[in-house]
Amino acid sequence: MSTCLIALDKVKKVFYTDEVETHALMNISLKINKGEYVSISGPSGCGKSTLLSLLGLLDTSSGGEYQLAGNDVSDIDKKERARIRNKEIGFIFQSFNLISDLDVEENVELPLTYRKDLTKSQRQQMVKDALAKVDMSHRGKHFPAQLSGGQQQRVAVARAIAGNPSIILADEPTGNLDSKNAEAVMQLLDKLHAQGATICMVTHDPRSAKQAKRTVELLDGQIIADHSTEKGTDNGNAAA
Repeated sequence: MSTCLIALDKVKKVFYTDEVETHALMNISLKINKGEYVSISGPSGCGKSTLLSLLGLLDTSSGGEYQLAGNDVSDIDKKERARIRNKEIGFIFQSFNLISDLDVEENVELPLTYRKDLTKSQRQQMVKDALAKVDMSHRGKHFPAQLSGGQQQRVAVARAIAGNPSIILADEPTGNLDSKNAEAVMQLLDKLHAQGATICMVTHDPRSAKQAKRTVELLDGQIIADHSTEKGTDNGNAAA
């Protein structure tokens, strides 16, 4: 029986600027089970990145309920969001977000240094394991500027998976890469999923979306389709 990792119930997000209300998300109900590989797609401005920010506890909703691994995280404070985010969620960003004056190993280890439950030797082993998974062990002492774009994204993936998070959130992970490096990163995500990782990826690229096992389509802040890319079946989350 599948374990529900993420459950959103009628979640909405409203942004206020001056006297203008912008409804970025409206009544989003979505479930993601452990081990799934889900893509979130749709045109620019449809709410993809806003939804990913809510899933990653980088922002809070304006209404509705969010349960992560069975725990209600809808109204927790900033400190608790940061603690859960550091332990349970791995982020892969379009722009890599590596720190230029830290070498590869230090970049991968950085999020782990905030974990009080880990010793230095444990962190070092986790970094070693993560770099091995993305075939970047030989670049551990190199700095970001010494790496290609594809290599930098591999390091970013290693950083995301080093802490063994419950879910990996990827925001346009191939957006800054050429087609060859983009394909290599997508193959890496496929490999991680095959090893049991739960992945939720935002993408505007139809080819990348199809590599996920399930696609959720957004339009104007609402889910308009939710289907398996393997069987073509509806998962029942689309808005009526």
